[in-house]
Amino acid sequence: MPPYRLKTLLDQALELQTIRCRHHNSSQILRFDNTSLLVDHCCPKDTFPTHTIQILNDHCDEVWFCQFSPDGQKLATGSKDTNVMIWNVHPETCTISPRKTLEGHSYGAAYLAWHPDSVHLLACGPEESPEVWMWNTETEKCIKISNGPEDVLTACAWHKDGSRFVVGGIRGHFYQVDFEGNVLDTWEGVRVNGLWCRSDGKTVLASDTHHRIRSYVLDELTDHNVLHEDQPIMAFTVDKNDRLALLNVANQGVHLWDLNDRCLIRRFQGVTQGHFTIHSTFGGANQNFIASGSEDNQVYIYHIKNEEPIAVLSGHTRSVNCVTWNPVYPYMLVSASDDFHVRVWGPKDKVPKPSVSSSSSNSSSNSNSNSTWNEMVS
Repeated sequence: MPPYRLKTLLDQALELQTIRCRHHNSSQILRFDNTSLLVDHCCPKDTFPTHTIQILNDHCDEVWFCQFSPDGQKLATGSKDTNVMIWNVHPETCTISPRKTLEGHSYGAAYLAWHPDSVHLLACGPEESPEVWMWNTETEKCIKISNGPEDVLTACAWHKDGSRFVVGGIRGHFYQVDFEGNVLDTWEGVRVNGLWCRSDGKTVLASDTHHRIRSYVLDELTDHNVLHEDQPIMAFTVDKNDRLALLNVANQGVHLWDLNDRCLIRRFQGVTQGHFTIHSTFGGANQNFIASGSEDNQVYIYHIKNEEPIAVLSGHTRSVNCVTWNPVYPYMLVSASDDFHVRVWGPKDKVPKPSVSSSSSNSSSNSNSNSTWNEMVS
């Protein structure tokens, strides 16, 4: 018998229990010497980000997009009201507070992309927008990227080293741009509505108007198909391991694809997805969870291995356009909606406590906040 065989078997048993735990949202590895073996491991559901911690109404029109910075310290939100708002993140209270407002996006801000340094930010407008804005969120210095008034630039993505980025749109404009805003490469006729730069530093994934995601290497002018859907791909994102792609597909909801094997892994159930752009996200300590907005005004959360939602979060009154999960503090989730509001979701112990002076009325209010999510049975 190999040495320490019993210890290995116990560790494997705990690993399996972790995988099966519906709410395990910690990077801590369970071992038999730091975990009880008397009962199966099960994380309390109240520690999961399913409770409304904060409702923000600083935008005065539909909020189209939200994204945490890579360092988890800031949040950016983009709105139809032509403003991009930058927020400070307070992980100890699971709240955010206004930092500054970046004004002047004539067509509204429909998509945002943080630079790896968590300082610079790209902002794109909706379908008719001819330019992309590159902001320094500290100094508020701005560079506008456009090749002319005929451009339509609605998608963008940074290369992983932050030295370049790509922009594109559905009229066939597709450029690679350096950090100073100079166009380095142009690829004509590529009608894209979503972009992602892979970790190899040269390959760009683009969703197009033919229901495909294709791979492009602009430096070599080579391209090929990666995957194909039956319906339009409204938005997509890729996990931190550069292996799994999460697609929001018109009339079909959220799909999970393996980019290396080029196969559809899972169709998540519940999300209402028509022809509006809904953005979903990977999240959790090990990106074991998926969250998506929905046209039925709710936020859906899934374990990556299950098609049925583990939680459905209620509270928004109009379509939820985007959800973002904090990459550093996995107990923070934010959603943006057409109801003009941004909601911060967190664990139950972060819900603001009722004041003593109005305990009777706040008791009812606290009960309502705890019922804003509905635990689903797989």
